[in-house]
Amino acid sequence: MRKLAPPPLPCRPPWWARTGHLQTILGNYLPGESPSHPSEPFRLPLPDGDELAGRHYPGETGVLVLVFHGLGGDDQAHYVRRTVALARSLGHHVWTLNHRGCGAGRGLARRPYHSGSGDDLGAAFAAARTLHPDLRQLAVGYSLSANALLLNLGGGLPEPAAQPDAAIAVNPPLDLGACSRSIHAGLSRLYELRFINRCRQAIRERVEDGLIQDIYRTWPLMSLREFDDAYTTKAGGFTNADDYYDRCSARPHLSKITVPTVILMAKDDPFIPWEHAARACPSEAVHLHLEPVGGHMGYLSRNLPGHRWLPYAVEHYAKELLRTEVLSETSISV
Repeated sequence: MRKLAPPPLPCRPPWWARTGHLQTILGNYLPGESPSHPSEPFRLPLPDGDELAGRHYPGETGVLVLVFHGLGGDDQAHYVRRTVALARSLGHHVWTLNHRGCGAGRGLARRPYHSGSGDDLGAAFAAARTLHPDLRQLAVGYSLSANALLLNLGGGLPEPAAQPDAAIAVNPPLDLGACSRSIHAGLSRLYELRFINRCRQAIRERVEDGLIQDIYRTWPLMSLREFDDAYTTKAGGFTNADDYYDRCSARPHLSKITVPTVILMAKDDPFIPWEHAARACPSEAVHLHLEPVGGHMGYLSRNLPGHRWLPYAVEHYAKELLRTEVLSETSISV
């Protein structure tokens, strides 16, 4: 695997967020800054007729950071806004993308997004190459998008897709089947129910907007696997949940990644087992960072402003990746 210098400061949890569950919950709800930067909305047509909605935050350097949100979120999620803030503080251009039907993209997509949507990410990378041919691309994917990003980078898609110049994948669910079992157990069931509520709302919106028929049988207390069997697989063209999980898990493809990549995970993530990344034998292009504490997208630390270690770590690895030899030809200054 690639060896990059780790962040100088580890995630040192405060006394009130010492477990993975507390990290996950408080990391999501703890108030934080809401930075505002000038931006312009845009739409990205997809080959099947759907569209993605995004925003472009103009910068000054030769770097474009493309940011992709997780399941049930959109480009206004707190972790996306913080990524925009850190990228703009470095002077970089930023694209934030909403997955199909999410956020500002409501009403623009019939098909669902899912953990295998690496082709949609590829469409964004290709469009960015056309619109900004002189900018080097750094992709940052969170949770569901992190898996889709790694699937793209590892060539795990049905058809080849455009790729970025470097990538950071945060808390990727690398083995979807195992994650569906883990999130259904114990206290993690709370996260599962939250995801189900948001996913069912997305279906209702598509029905209300006249994009799809009301033919999918879902219910509030169903499991994620049951939801995937009832909706994701039928609307996404998969045979069943097992087929979806097998075809869209990035774990078998980590060994084939050639783009400089950082995978960042926490060992106390409540529903994504970190062992899957370590046992997947990532390629020499991949740097795997396993933080002892951080939960799922939490990473609250007592020794950083706002207790936020994740943007600190993402900024660190963005700088490390942009210094790698493969990108040095552009003389990027970070």
